[in-house]
This record gives sequence, C-alpha cells and structure tokens, in this order.
Amino acid sequence: MHKIIKTNIIIRCQNISLFAGFLSFYLIKVYNSRMLTFTHQTMTQITKVLQNYINTMQGKEIISFQILNPDIATSLYNGTRITCNGQEYIYRGYKSWIDLAHLLKCRMLTPKIADEHTVIMRYEKLDEDSTFHKNITDKEEKYGENSIFGKIHKNEEASFIYSYTQALKNVHLNKRKRILNLGVNSGDEFEVIASLADNFAELDLVGIDYCESAVDAAKKKFKDFANISLHVADINSLNALDLGKFDLIISIGTLQSSNLEFNKTLMSIVQNHLKKEGAMILGFPNCRWIDGEMIYGARVKNYAFSEMGLLYKDVIFAKKYLQQKKFRVTVTGKDYIFVTATSIRKD
Repeated sequence: MHKIIKTNIIIRCQNISLFAGFLSFYLIKVYNSRMLTFTHQTMTQITKVLQNYINTMQGKEIISFQILNPDIATSLYNGTRITCNGQEYIYRGYKSWIDLAHLLKCRMLTPKIADEHTVIMRYEKLDEDSTFHKNITDKEEKYGENSIFGKIHKNEEASFIYSYTQALKNVHLNKRKRILNLGVNSGDEFEVIASLADNFAELDLVGIDYCESAVDAAKKKFKDFANISLHVADINSLNALDLGKFDLIISIGTLQSSNLEFNKTLMSIVQNHLKKEGAMILGFPNCRWIDGEMIYGARVKNYAFSEMGLLYKDVIFAKKYLQQKKFRVTVTGKDYIFVTATSIRKD
C-alpha cells in the first residue's frame, strides 16, 4: 500500500492512487465521541491531554483520536520520527497504545483506518464499579459461582496461562502424584494440569476453597474424574482435614487473603503438608479485574494508584523462606507473579 523509503530516522510515505478506493470502504463515522489528533506530540503530552478528557467522562463513554498507523512500518522502536506527506509524526506501536489505555482505565477498541497513513484510535472508559474488588455485600459469595469473580477465566489471559504453564513445567509436573490446590475456586488450575499431564488419570488431586458455590461448580466440572476431590474448608483449619502430605502444592491469589496471616500460613503449609522432595507454585495477583479487563498493577487500600510494596514483601518472604528449606526458587510472571519452588534436598 505504501512505498517506504528509510533514512536514518525518517520514513517518507508517498500516496498511491489506488489507496483512495480501498480507503472509501473504511470511512469512519464517529458518533457521540471526541476527536483529537496527535502527530509529533510526546507521550507525556498525549497522556496529559487524554487524562484530562477521560477524567470528565462516564464509564462506557468513548474518546477517539487520530494517530499515525502503527502498521505503516515494522521493526521500529517507539519514538522514531516519521514524515508522511510533509507531516512529521512520532511512531508508536500498538502495544504502547494498549498499555496507555489500561493505565488510563480504558479499554482499547478496534482501530479504524482514517486515511492512507493514520488510524482512529478509540478508548472506552471502564466502569470502575463493575469489579468484584468492590463487592462487599456478601463476603462468603464474593468469589462464588454467580459473582463477578465467577465470570473471570484466567486461563484465557495470555500473560497468566503462559506463566502458569511454565511454572508447571519447571516443577516437573509428570513427577508429581499428589497435588493440593489451596483456593481452588472453580478449578481453573486443575484444567491446565489435565491438559498437560501425561499421567493425569494416575494423579490424586485435592482442592480446597471456603466458597461453597464455587466448589459446587468445580464438582460439576470434574464430575467424571474420580481422582479429583474437592472440599469446602477454611485454610486456617487445614490441619483438621488430615489430608496428609503432597508432592505439589498450588495456591493462586489466595494466601494474601485478609483472613490469613501470610507468613504463618505459608510456613505451616510447607512444614505440615508438603513433602521434603515436593514442589510449590504460589501465584500473587499483580492486577485488578475491572469491567471485563485485567488491569496491570496491584492495589492496596488508601492508594489511588498501583502500589506493589505489600505484594513484593510477601514474594520476597516466600522466596527466602523456601530457599532456607532447601528449595530452588524462581520468580516469574507479570500480571500474576509466580514463585516456583522445587526441592534440592539430597537426603
């Protein structure tokens, strides 16, 4: 579509007449939305302008703005200056615009072609009240089958499933026979294990969760699997269940719950329920779920922005403690931080 001539830092774009016919098919009609144009402005300037507009908007409202088409070239770093038909632009890839949308609590909608070298970018402001984080009317069912949390499918989030799958490979899943999942909810983690394990039918999987409706949903999901047992129980009372010890213990987004003392609970689990030659996968949410989107960055009370001090305090404690117990520990992930530990005991 374009003839692109590269110089050191400038790319010049020349029109091709045939593009006009192609463009007419994609004419943009923007209804009830705001239009801005960004060419050579810095990201700092763009962020400030968009933030000022978005702060006046209601949830689900859309702001539209025209930018250089990120597909106009490849292998360019953000910040490369491009001149098209006499107009200078600063190049930015789609990832940068997606990141900005989430930072501004927006959803990036599908861009539309505006002309031969620009697109219309559209951000929809998220409804910040549409989140399980604010659901405090029924604490027991905050994570239940019919809750907002129950609509979340972590396994379909690329950053989660990639890191979790890698963690399972790192603990040598096929060597683990007895697996305990603390905070099993509807069983997402077991679904992944079922798809990866060569010997799934030989495994003994146990899931614990305090939310009865979530456990009921998991029981329906795994009703044909005799090797999966699911229990409604409080992790604080784990010892009373007399479950024995496990080759692998998994806990994703549970041990930091407000009703648990993280350090004390982790030490008790390792000492009483994990075999000496066992392995552990801990997942720490570094995100918030808002209006259908997984937004990067942990939040704590009294902060209007992402503050990850508490998260990393627990991650560092877990790593140091498990290392003291003779485990090899790795820390990976992005939207979920994974602490993966495998025993290096020789006795």
